[in-house]
This record gives sequence, C-alpha cells and structure tokens, in this order.
Amino acid sequence: MTTIAVVTAGLSQPSSTRLLADKLALATRAALPDVEIEVIELRDLAVDVTKNMLTGFPSPALRTAIDTVTAADGLIAVTPVFTASYSGLFKSFFDVLDQKALDGKPVLIGATGGTERHSLVLDFALRPLFAYLRAEPVATAVYAASSDWASPGDLDTRASRAGRELAARLSSEGTAVAPDSGFVPFEQLLRAGE
Repeated sequence: MTTIAVVTAGLSQPSSTRLLADKLALATRAALPDVEIEVIELRDLAVDVTKNMLTGFPSPALRTAIDTVTAADGLIAVTPVFTASYSGLFKSFFDVLDQKALDGKPVLIGATGGTERHSLVLDFALRPLFAYLRAEPVATAVYAASSDWASPGDLDTRASRAGRELAARLSSEGTAVAPDSGFVPFEQLLRAGE
C-alpha cells in the first residue's frame, strides 16, 4: 500500500496549519483512494527535536516520526510562517533527518499565515529546503492566508490540484524514485549530442 507522511508544524490547537495539512491529505486521498496517511504533529515532538539537536539521539517518539517520514512513499509538509519563513520547529525537524532520507521523495508543500504577502515563502524558503534535501516537490504548492478560510472555494481548488499532482506522482511511480535513478551525468549528455 502507498503511504504518505503528513508533517504539520502548527503550534496551536486547533491549528490552521493542521487544517491545511488535513485538506491536502484528503485531496490526495480523493485522487488516490488506496493510500495510508500518517500525521506527525511536530508540536507534540518539540522538546524531543530540541534534545535530539543537542545530543544527537532521538527519543523513541521522535525515532518513530523519523522512521515514518523516511519509509513513506510521499510527504505532505505544512508550516506556519514566522518572520517571513518556515517555523524553527519545522526546520529543526528536517535538520534531524538523515541527509538522504528524502532523496527522490515526492513532496507536497504548504504554508499558512496571516496575510497573502507571505505566500512567497513557498518558493523562496520551502522549495530551496526540499531541493537541498533532494526531495521532489510537486508543481503546485498551497498557501493559506487567514482570509482563505472565510471563503475556502479557491483554497479547495488549489488543494485539489496539488493533491492530484502528488497522487499522480505516487501512482505513476508506485513509490518514490530511488536515489539517483535515471541520473545521467552532464558529460554523457554532451557526448550523446555529438
């Protein structure tokens, strides 16, 4: 069965970040019904993440979360925006993962914030983070400002599109792409064109 890990870094309960994560998970499930979804609330692991950064050793709960993300075929990652970027808790969690844990893994990224002005966080903070981790974000990322919740029609449309893109990636590949699969060195491409 295809599995998706959902990492949400909302701090309050209820959290608009969790609401967006759930919306993206449901949109993916609508396009790929036979999928198992596991949600990881980073709020519950904040102390464990900090201790891991200080000691290098994860607690049993954090180890379970890390293993869930590493083993999943796909990932949905949603963060609130703080000071024009992802939250520190969100970044710290991805800092404690093994550098190769997300190699080739399809990722749907999302963020929440008070105003639409922060929507660029998707392209200027989240995409570079996941590019560095060698994950493969789908084309559509979803940002939800406070105003999107009052009239969620457009938000639902964007979430549906993003969910279909993640589902298509997972169903066409079966699982995440193996690290470096299909990689052709640039020099080889040049020789092939001669």
